Amino acid sequence: MTFKLLAVSAALVGLAVTGAVIPGFCDEAAPAAPITVAAAGHQSAPDFTGINTWFNSKPLSMADLRGKVVLVDFWTYGCVNCVNTLPHVTELYAKYRDKGLVVVGVHTPEFPFERSASNVQAALKRHGITYPVAQDNDSRTWNAYSNQYWPAQYIIDQNGKIVFQHAGEGRYDEIDRTVTRLLNASS
Repeated sequence: MTFKLLAVSAALVGLAVTGAVIPGFCDEAAPAAPITVAAAGHQSAPDFTGINTWFNSKPLSMADLRGKVVLVDFWTYGCVNCVNTLPHVTELYAKYRDKGLVVVGVHTPEFPFERSASNVQAALKRHGITYPVAQDNDSRTWNAYSNQYWPAQYIIDQNGKIVFQHAGEGRYDEIDRTVTRLLNASS
């Protein structure tokens, strides 16, 4: 392989990995914005279904959580973006758990090794997660929410309605403000 061909190949691999756009090679004018899904009509939050194991809690249901503000966080420990959000989720839980916030992590594996309960338990310890986590190995809760992304956060109000959805990293201040607003509305 010539040096020029090797350099072009390396550049294309680098662009593919970073998601950069090569003018003239694709129709995208700019990188895609973070995905945010509007909560259409404040639909009712689906229940936790098909959960293999609960960590840090007895099994929970949406009926049990009525009257609370709930943050459902879909994640998996092998996802870098999910791991990047965990400090924000655990901080939010520490800040508001005594004021009525319940965080429920829904660990939905992407890869076979993430299905192991002992691996999930080790990840909870490694990341200091003390809030309830549901192990959703068969993606039944994931599918009930029609979720498509890791990580994804759903904020559910005291009436069991989804009032905020976000996929990906970021929007931490907006999540905090939404939780604060809901908690203040009930006090």
